[in-house]
Amino acid sequence: MATVTSAAVAIPSFTGLKAGGASSSSRVSTAASAKVAAAPAARLTVKASLKDVGAVVAATAVSAMLASNAMALDVLLGGDDGSLAFIPGNFSVSAGEKITFKNNAGFPHNVVFDEDEIPAGVDASKISMAEEDLLNAAGETYSVTLSEKGTYTFYCAPHQGAGMVGKVTVN
Repeated sequence: MATVTSAAVAIPSFTGLKAGGASSSSRVSTAASAKVAAAPAARLTVKASLKDVGAVVAATAVSAMLASNAMALDVLLGGDDGSLAFIPGNFSVSAGEKITFKNNAGFPHNVVFDEDEIPAGVDASKISMAEEDLLNAAGETYSVTLSEKGTYTFYCAPHQGAGMVGKVTVN
């Protein structure tokens, strides 16, 4: 039995069909083979399309997870090089975005918002750590969510004199 191969799939041909003459037999056989060969290609296309749709769905899910993670920002307290700094020290967030300050090096640290350098009507004591509260170990965190648009200046009370000051713009 002869076979027609398409995309590594063997499909039997219909050379055994009876027709009126030898020449018409080969015409029928060729037409039948063409129809049979076209069907698996269509199925392969459908399978490839389903595979592509699956890849798009997976990519969309990953994008959604990344977008939800984008709604939170981590700020390191102390640089890897031992510097007394907020990393990043000047950044922007959207209103309602959560900011997590994470102890990294050179601790103890804290996060205090300067009451004179925050938007009017915002209570600095509600968004700041108490000056006597400290993050004393690597990995300890303090989180805040700022909802009022504007510019906020913050500092680490133990290291403010050493220049450990930062600024966030809420859009």
